[in-house]
Amino acid sequence: METNDVVDSMIEMIITTWSTFSKGVGMQVTESIRYIGVDDTTLDLFEGQYKVPFGVSYNSYVILDDKVAIMDTVDQRAGGQWMGYMKDELKGRTPDYLIVQHLEPDHSANIGNLCELYPEMKIVCSTKAKAMLPQFFERDYSDRAMAVKEGDTLSLGQHTLHFIMAPMVHWPEVMVTYEEFEKVLFSADAFGTFGANNIGLNWMVEGRRYYANIVGKYGPSVQALLKKASALDIAMIAPLHGPVLKENLETYINLYDKWSRYEAERKGILVAYASAHGNTKNAALYLARKLETRGEQVITIDLNRDDMSRAVEGAFCFDRIVLAASSYDGNLFPAMQDYLYHLQCKALKNRTFAIMENGSWAPIAGKKMIEEVNKMKDMTIIEPTLVIKTMRKDADEPAYDALVDALVEAGK
Repeated sequence: METNDVVDSMIEMIITTWSTFSKGVGMQVTESIRYIGVDDTTLDLFEGQYKVPFGVSYNSYVILDDKVAIMDTVDQRAGGQWMGYMKDELKGRTPDYLIVQHLEPDHSANIGNLCELYPEMKIVCSTKAKAMLPQFFERDYSDRAMAVKEGDTLSLGQHTLHFIMAPMVHWPEVMVTYEEFEKVLFSADAFGTFGANNIGLNWMVEGRRYYANIVGKYGPSVQALLKKASALDIAMIAPLHGPVLKENLETYINLYDKWSRYEAERKGILVAYASAHGNTKNAALYLARKLETRGEQVITIDLNRDDMSRAVEGAFCFDRIVLAASSYDGNLFPAMQDYLYHLQCKALKNRTFAIMENGSWAPIAGKKMIEEVNKMKDMTIIEPTLVIKTMRKDADEPAYDALVDALVEAGK
């Protein structure tokens, strides 16, 4: 068989052995830059922990010029479909380069397949990625890799790629790529979202939750990348998850700037509660209603039942947080302990906290919550702690009013 016939037969074999997913609609980038990503609406947990009720996209792109470059691959779950989309766009051409911006498995799983299909194709990646590459495959493809550094360029013909190192956004080997002719920033995991592209979600629906939980810990690294990006004339942002951003780019960039500085996105109060028998919940919801009557925007999170990633997202969004929990086994209720652990992991700072504790015979939750909050940087805790003895009573009203007044004042 001819070489192209061999490649076609291998692709067909791969396609038939993988699950069928769908291509994101409305995702064309330009005439020369084609979208070949895949929507996955069958995944229940992203990275084994984040609920994705609207699925997720694995974005990949091909740049067609005198030379052809593939921009990243996709998760193994969607490899067959991706191969089919790639074949359709290549129309018999052979890719010269595979640009590897990020080695996390949801983007790198098909590097080996592509290398086997196209033996002459070069891998272009950061020096750190080249060193890490052998960890991801039984066969070592690092001899095929061209390591690039900050400021290096690669000409495809009319299109020129500029490589920008972005370590710890959110892995150490990450780089992003700026294509100067059409002014496209291929942003790796930055500016990504949860949600399949064919669902048609607004970016904000899942963009904040994605940032807070995936990138949130690495604010200083995001700031460094934004500083580099500010020198570029960017017409489009093409991330590895979620929609290609073509309009109102300043909005997205400003949000990333705010989030990565750990500044609250808006004035408002998150009331997060962990309740054993419902009394702490009732007390927390009562406080939330009183805050709303004072004109405050309030959201409530049941830490026992609601998605933890939404609770983390809320902490990145609002400037004030109420923690309400009961004591349990002489310690803090487990769901609240878990929540504060997640906030610590994401390096949240610059927030104001109010503490509500409940205990029938030996209240300890307040002390424990304060200890956990104090492990984070630049946090303010409103005093005193509101103490509930088993259930809210009318006699507690002055304490509620005092806490409401303090929270309102802290938001001014």
